[in-house]
Amino acid sequence: MILPIYLYGQPVLRRETEEIDKDYPELKQLVADMFETLTQADGCGLAAPQIGRSIRLFIVDGSELGEDYPDCANFKKTFINPEIIEESEDTAVYSEGCLSLPGISENVVRPKTIVIHYYDEDFNEHEEEYTGFQARIIEHEYDHLEGNVFTDRISPIRRQFVKTKLTNIAKGKTTAKYRTKRQ
Repeated sequence: MILPIYLYGQPVLRRETEEIDKDYPELKQLVADMFETLTQADGCGLAAPQIGRSIRLFIVDGSELGEDYPDCANFKKTFINPEIIEESEDTAVYSEGCLSLPGISENVVRPKTIVIHYYDEDFNEHEEEYTGFQARIIEHEYDHLEGNVFTDRISPIRRQFVKTKLTNIAKGKTTAKYRTKRQ
């Protein structure tokens, strides 16, 4: 089932998320619905707060990016209760957008490499290192679990430039080619 994506201004995008366990109701179906929603919206990551749930869960699917970023060709995963436990001091700048902030993209500085501890959809435990664009996708989605959006990471002057766009999104004065939820 395709779920509505919550847009900037929805309180759930700023809430602290809670860990879940393997008995979370209909977890497999939720993950499947999130992947279906992500595919329909043409994104590469989706966090639970973006579909109205304050839980520590996000999915990534970089397969559409495989031509430009070969490491993303088969990069499709579920991250439950993730914790970034290490970040490199080396950083990279890249333009990011977000399904919850349609029409906005800005350069964001992020660590090039991370180590993350998480559980997959079968609750198998993992600790893995990611670098490059894979790391960026994970970091972006992880921010959602911390109540942040990518515009929180841009300079104050750039935030001023996008302030009107953010206000318009929050007021419902924007459109997206996918199903959305407004206040």
